[in-house]
Amino acid sequence: MKKIIFLVGLMFSLAFGAEFNLKEYKTPIISIDDDATATIVDSPDIVVGSSGVVVHKFDFSDSSIIARVSVISKFGGFAKLRFEVFNTLEQPALPIPGVAPQTNDMVILNYLYHRALIVVPNKEIYEEVLSAFRNINFIHPDIVGAHLSYNYKPNPSREDFRQMCSKSAAGLIFIAMHQKGVFADCQSFKVLKEFKTGDVEHYQLPFFTRVRDIDTIFYKFSSEHISDYDAHYLNLLEN
Repeated sequence: MKKIIFLVGLMFSLAFGAEFNLKEYKTPIISIDDDATATIVDSPDIVVGSSGVVVHKFDFSDSSIIARVSVISKFGGFAKLRFEVFNTLEQPALPIPGVAPQTNDMVILNYLYHRALIVVPNKEIYEEVLSAFRNINFIHPDIVGAHLSYNYKPNPSREDFRQMCSKSAAGLIFIAMHQKGVFADCQSFKVLKEFKTGDVEHYQLPFFTRVRDIDTIFYKFSSEHISDYDAHYLNLLEN
């Protein structure tokens, strides 16, 4: 019965799933406020906590991503950004541009928001989420599960998910928990959209995946198993 309650609640709330469609938003930097922040023109497509990249144009044909940005506030028709190191598509064979963001450099927000990791407690909810958000390309949880198994990490951290988002070119993570599901930015872990759902009947730990051998190893003191699914992921989102 609990599963039925969850699925009905999930589908009811995810009927609004089409509303989660943060499109890429491109706009130039209008001012550099200090070494760490900048200002751009605001838009309804901008959410505090969302992220993007700064693209610097070197000449008429060459340009490069030189930094990552996250939205830290919105005020009076403007949005403030914080600069961060960009390593999502890191390529060791290519040189680092070594250029600081400047006025008129192009900002692309909601970058890679069409791709997401997915963390859910069981297969039934996994299938419901995929069906509800057809505009999102979800990275199969087996890929993340294999990464955790290889690294003896049955208790995935923010950094584990950040690494997998970078390797999978994903900008979002969807996490389903007891009575709610959220889309969060995969780097900042700031919640961008929350959906009310129902109860969860059963949990697979650390999340639904067909990879069954995510185990600990004696010399890794931080590799203990998760005992409470909801508490673990709430902690990742809130800290």
